[in-house]
Amino acid sequence: MAAKKNGKKATGELIISKSRTKAAVKKSNVSSDFYGALDAAVRTMIAGAEKRCEANGRKTLRPQDL
Repeated sequence: MAAKKNGKKATGELIISKSRTKAAVKKSNVSSDFYGALDAAVRTMIAGAEKRCEANGRKTLRPQDL
């Protein structure tokens, strides 16, 4: 799933390993389309964090930006 930002194409998924995601889920199965939705949610969180970071006059993302 590639997203566009500022006319540039983002490459690759942000989730490194499906096995890590599956290891984090203890009591449920994980569908194949879950990973695309998770990637989109993470990208949205990062974009919001970037806006908060810039609004605070910083160039470094910090945990509180999430």
